[in-house]
Amino acid sequence: MTEPTIGKVLPPPVVDELSDDDIAALYSVGADELPWVRVNFVTSVDGAATHEGLSEGLSNGADQRVFGILRRLCDVVVVGAGTVRAEGYSAMRVDEASMRARVANGLTEHPVFAIVSASLDLDPASPIFTDAPERPIVLTTEIARPDFREALAEVADVIVCGHERVEADVLVRVLRERGLGRIHCEGGPHLFGDLIAAVELDELCLTMSPRLEAGVATRISAGASPIAPVGLRLAHALVSGDTLLLRYVRG
Repeated sequence: MTEPTIGKVLPPPVVDELSDDDIAALYSVGADELPWVRVNFVTSVDGAATHEGLSEGLSNGADQRVFGILRRLCDVVVVGAGTVRAEGYSAMRVDEASMRARVANGLTEHPVFAIVSASLDLDPASPIFTDAPERPIVLTTEIARPDFREALAEVADVIVCGHERVEADVLVRVLRERGLGRIHCEGGPHLFGDLIAAVELDELCLTMSPRLEAGVATRISAGASPIAPVGLRLAHALVSGDTLLLRYVRG
């Protein structure tokens, strides 16, 4: 029997053979209409969003490199409070190369950090707030405790974006009105699910880690479903060893 051949299909670009500017240019194509909501996740081949509870366990050097470059391109990084706690986030700072690239493109040296928290279970004394180069934003609900809101208002701009839960469309509108139209979301799954349900995302950057996790790890999205599935098209694919880095934009 003749061996099957893949033949004429060209392989995707190799991350290690591209400069940071090359990668940034690839992720900038078509992302000039504001607001632009980009979501970034890593997943195992069988759909796990975490290894031993953390997304970091699925990541590698290529994923971390693209992760950092995506922060160069945004006005604001949006993360759910549960992910902030689980992944051990600190103050939102980028490295010096990214600072220079951001300033050259008319952005602030560091992106604004926006944390989504319905309950405001956040520590105002955390370095996330006290060491922040840009004043953070906390997006919350009407039912959050007033004393928590007052305490956090000392170190962040606290904005109500819904009654019982933060509404994704309000979140996007509020950030856009503050001049933060390049919105980069790093999770978690429930926040991503809310963006999908509200049809408020423009792009998904997905790293496929070449491993099988099985077990009970969560998916990259959770929660409510949209009225109809949100169609995506593949904008580009990059490769690093057996890892795929995929960029999808809304179809």
